[in-house]
Amino acid sequence: MSPSPASAESTTDIELGAAASDLRWATFRLARRLRAQRAVDSMSDGQFAVLANLNMTGPLTLGELAERERVTAPSMNRTVNCLEESGYLTRTPDESDRRKVNIDLTESGRAVVEETVRRRDAWLESALADLTPQERDILSDAASVMRKVADR
Repeated sequence: MSPSPASAESTTDIELGAAASDLRWATFRLARRLRAQRAVDSMSDGQFAVLANLNMTGPLTLGELAERERVTAPSMNRTVNCLEESGYLTRTPDESDRRKVNIDLTESGRAVVEETVRRRDAWLESALADLTPQERDILSDAASVMRKVADR
């Protein structure tokens, strides 16, 4: 006797749920291992994310940074103040609109991003070296799919 459509669907839902949970957990663990590879141990993940954003985009306003990181402007202001006090970024009045202030990396901030990225890439490269060529191919394909999911 073949399973009814309702039971087949619930089996598929259960399998999809298990796959989602497994992927979430594996992604979380990998992200945690990568985040541990940093140039400044005392820097929070949120602070590094601000530096990395500025490194990718160039100068942004406080509001733009807050929106990108999905935090409130007051919360971002505290983060930016701390990073500015540490010498990792600067605030400069906008040339065309003096009401706006652009936030950008200093050379020290850029160096933290570059060194952290270097350490994370080195750690991941070492981990990948322990895998079979087939496993590395699977992960390469998975990276493309993960970007697609993340872009939703």
